[in-house]
Amino acid sequence: MRENTLSTDASFSSKQGLLDIGEGSDGFSLVTPSPVEADGSCKFSDGVSAGSVDILSSETTGDNTSPDFNKIGLVPQKTDDLCGWGGFRPKFIQWFNTPKWVLFFLCVASFLQGMIVNGFINTVITSIERRFDLRSYHSGLIASSYDIAACVCLTFVSYFGGTGHKPKWLGWGVLVMAVGSLVFALPHFVTDSYKVSSPEHTDLCFDVQNDTCNQSPSSLSNYRYMFMLGQFLHGFGATPLYTLGVTYLDENVKSNYAPVYIGIFYAAAIVGPAAGYLLGGVFLNIYSEINEVTELTPEDPLWVGAWWIGFLGGAAASMLVSIPILGYPRQLPGSQRYVAMRVSEAHQMKDGSHHEALDPQFGKTIKDLPRSVLLLLKNPTFIFLCFAGATEATLIAGMSTFGPKFLESQFNLSASEAATMFGYLLVPAGGGCTFLGGYIVKKLKLRCGGIIKFCLFCVIVSLIAIFIFMIHCPNVPAAGVTASYFDSFNQTIKLTSSCNSDCNCIREFYNPVCGEDKVMYYSPCHAGCNIINKTLSGNGKKVYSNCSCIVANLSSDYGTAYSEKCASSCPYMSLFLIALFVVISFTFLCSIPALTATLRCVPDSQRSFSLGIQWILVRTLGSIPGPIAFGSFIDISCLLWQEQCGVQGSCYLYENKAMSQYTLIVGLIYKALGTLFFFLAMVVYTPPAESPQNSSETNLKNGKSDLPVKDVPQELHQSVNTAL
Repeated sequence: MRENTLSTDASFSSKQGLLDIGEGSDGFSLVTPSPVEADGSCKFSDGVSAGSVDILSSETTGDNTSPDFNKIGLVPQKTDDLCGWGGFRPKFIQWFNTPKWVLFFLCVASFLQGMIVNGFINTVITSIERRFDLRSYHSGLIASSYDIAACVCLTFVSYFGGTGHKPKWLGWGVLVMAVGSLVFALPHFVTDSYKVSSPEHTDLCFDVQNDTCNQSPSSLSNYRYMFMLGQFLHGFGATPLYTLGVTYLDENVKSNYAPVYIGIFYAAAIVGPAAGYLLGGVFLNIYSEINEVTELTPEDPLWVGAWWIGFLGGAAASMLVSIPILGYPRQLPGSQRYVAMRVSEAHQMKDGSHHEALDPQFGKTIKDLPRSVLLLLKNPTFIFLCFAGATEATLIAGMSTFGPKFLESQFNLSASEAATMFGYLLVPAGGGCTFLGGYIVKKLKLRCGGIIKFCLFCVIVSLIAIFIFMIHCPNVPAAGVTASYFDSFNQTIKLTSSCNSDCNCIREFYNPVCGEDKVMYYSPCHAGCNIINKTLSGNGKKVYSNCSCIVANLSSDYGTAYSEKCASSCPYMSLFLIALFVVISFTFLCSIPALTATLRCVPDSQRSFSLGIQWILVRTLGSIPGPIAFGSFIDISCLLWQEQCGVQGSCYLYENKAMSQYTLIVGLIYKALGTLFFFLAMVVYTPPAESPQNSSETNLKNGKSDLPVKDVPQELHQSVNTAL
């Protein structure tokens, strides 16, 4: 037996444990103590003390016997890699101290983040606009506040968290996210109960109309600042999750398994919004004031569902999952063998400046921050991948925020129906393809260059499918807006006509009804109705009769209207949903491969920081302007605005053709840019000469490391080479 005692620098000794390869019946005895056994008094062979780091390897016997390196473990020197909180580290919880359980808890956290931020918020946008008199532009600001907050703290979190205790950063971040959910739900509890503007009979013709403008103006729109504060806290809390969480998984599993782990992690983040859409649709069918009785139905345009319930449940669940995450160690037992044997695929810069990142002391202090940023900015592959991610993020953020509203307008659905339908699309397309993308990278053993080519293929397919937005559904005829009363229609919005001019209708009372002539009217008053009869409808909807405007259209003795929007007769729903499914699928199919390519094209020491810089660029150029741009385009396509005493409120009715055209233009621009950037990243990428693209050898067999020689002890190389 040969024994070598190593003395390493602090950066390595804090990570490296004892590699024990003892002689056994087969030439070697592989000892890997479990986390439970490693209680601080580790048993070392041959009297080696816990203060030293030894590698025990057998002499070459000539029998060509090779060890099973998959079973080689690292014996922890201290209690630093045990689960626990402070001094409380019971043995039974060490069973959870594995990469799979870390993945589970991080998946729960990412699921909750996706459900709250990208699910509930996007689902309740329409209800919040109606409840607090907001415009789509305000909704875009609320949605973008999350990314603004993330941009503010990304540099700090990714730089210092990358060299710090990642689980603690992650756990506290999830707690902050829980507080943000509580703040977001707070306006429901600090405002007066939601009251429908018009009493039961106020919207009938010949009723005495009350002038609501004599009342004090509403200040509900100011609550948008509280929503923005909640989103800021969501952004602060979620920042560590998708930077430090990804690198923590990447550091603690084999490099060829990392795409699968990260794919599962991001799949949970995608399934989260889908669950948010589905649950949000359920909550929106519950009246906002759950202790009050109302005659409104979810199909009524004045209906406001219980938008706030999901945020309370999400906050409670986030608080619970933060507890186990806070208990994980800086790194899991045995993780350093994966780091030490990783093959470098970092982009090779012509001036050789990428070697600076191999210094083990690089990135330890704030003085290295400018050099770290400069190294990443000089990496063209990294930059083009960031730009490609920004273009994809713009579409994802915009469509996630206003996708349900698009379906609601095009197919004349209720808010809950649109949210539920969008959720059904997102579960298999977003969640399934996110995992599938990571699995494809592992199955095909793609290197960095091959991954970029795969991403390019996915973007081209989604670019072709986005032409589905050339199809649009015609607007349901709306009297005085998109269709005429019985007299001529001159393409200008005019809600009054000779059939309702004597009704003294007030525009503040929006309560659309569908006449038996299949035309939608602004309110029963604007339809000329003066009788309400609730017994004629079997589904609980109000029925209005003796409607003069409908009589004129039908040339009959009387007309009837129902308290609901007219159903859409658009035949393109199935075709549109199929094409939208393709767009979403291939957009998310390349998400994990693109992330994997980003991690591989930079040195190991810059992985956490590179994700932080990438997210800053993605959010600044994509996620932040995305919802604002989409909201502005949707506002342009509005036909009928809410008016409250001369003040413009939310939009009641959109022009479907204009909405589709604007969405198509934005989609084509950003998908074309994404194709260009992935192509440029593929062209400029220069792999290391010692890391062939088509190699199928495992990282351990290659025996190469992205760490510098002085950071990996020479004796370790000798022991591995001897064993091989």
